[in-house]
Amino acid sequence: MSLFTHVLACLFGIGSWVAINGMWVELPLIVNSIPEGWHLPSYLTIIIQMANIGPLFITLMHRFKPGVLDERPVIYTIVTVGVVATFLLAFFWNRTLTFGGGKHSAALLSLSFLLSVVDCTSSVTFLPFMMRLQPRYLTTYFIGEGLSGLVPALVALIQGVGVVHCKNASAIANFSMGNSSRGSEGELQADYQPANFSAQGFFLFLSAMMLVCLGAFLLLNIHPAVAREHKGKGYVDDSQRVEKIDISQSQNSETPEQRPMLDFPEGPVIKQRSSFGKGTYSRIELVFIFVVLAWVNALTNAVLPSVQSYSCLPYGNQAYHLAATLSSVANPVACFIAMFVPIRSLVLMGVLTVTGTGFGAYIMAMAALSPCPLLINHDLGAALI
Repeated sequence: MSLFTHVLACLFGIGSWVAINGMWVELPLIVNSIPEGWHLPSYLTIIIQMANIGPLFITLMHRFKPGVLDERPVIYTIVTVGVVATFLLAFFWNRTLTFGGGKHSAALLSLSFLLSVVDCTSSVTFLPFMMRLQPRYLTTYFIGEGLSGLVPALVALIQGVGVVHCKNASAIANFSMGNSSRGSEGELQADYQPANFSAQGFFLFLSAMMLVCLGAFLLLNIHPAVAREHKGKGYVDDSQRVEKIDISQSQNSETPEQRPMLDFPEGPVIKQRSSFGKGTYSRIELVFIFVVLAWVNALTNAVLPSVQSYSCLPYGNQAYHLAATLSSVANPVACFIAMFVPIRSLVLMGVLTVTGTGFGAYIMAMAALSPCPLLINHDLGAALI
């Protein structure tokens, strides 16, 4: 029964970001059939940031109406919306409407916004629900959350999206952001190879994954085997354990080790420090941690994805597709490493942040130099990007 609960927690976690991660890896296949073209990554970035109204609403409810909002009805609602939106996306992703002086993919953009609300809101509802279970199931949930990027990336690799060959390859080409470019000795035209299955099939797969997430959540709520795994059934956290020791023992038998856990710590040095994770950090260190979180999230979720078509596409569709796919694979790999090697060194965090910022600066520089970035005619340039 414990294994059954672990499987359900993993499947539940997969549904957290599978829809938006799937949109990113499917871009090379759909951009050639919509009016927005390669501006779609910028549109998606803005849409995802607008979708943070979902987490904002949940946060404000917890702040001003604590205990009123139950996350379970919210999860049922958003996952159901995710199932329906991905299903509709399979049939309407390439439909266009004329407004604002041109054609736009109204259905694609609208459904992408709904999926963004679903995934962003999952970040502040799925985890509080998992806190009802014993802590060991949190690890399994995070594995599933990492797989929400890995699974659609692997399916996209099997699909073979964005494979392109150039006709008249003997000509010397000056690559551009369009579908064809002229060389000094002739004309090159991009010949897009058909994928192993269509975008419709991929979006139906995403809808099936959201349906699996909904089924897993339903079983986590109603199955009696899962109910026995709740914290209230035999689980005692540290605060409860200390309280029980205090009640069961007399004042004369209390040991010195228990007293600091029961009394509020005093002294100017201790008051200036806050418990965070499994370490104790000063206010300055906490500010550093949250500044790093804000900076890294800004780069990975907003700045770099919005310019990815400019930084990667000049090196070819294959380079863009691999960059989008491998970025989805990187998240579960990092979570897997951190699960077995939990390092909480702030120095290492700073080193990693500076290193990642350097990579981000290179990406932004290539985007600024687009459509003629460095090493555009060398395999090394595509490999670096």
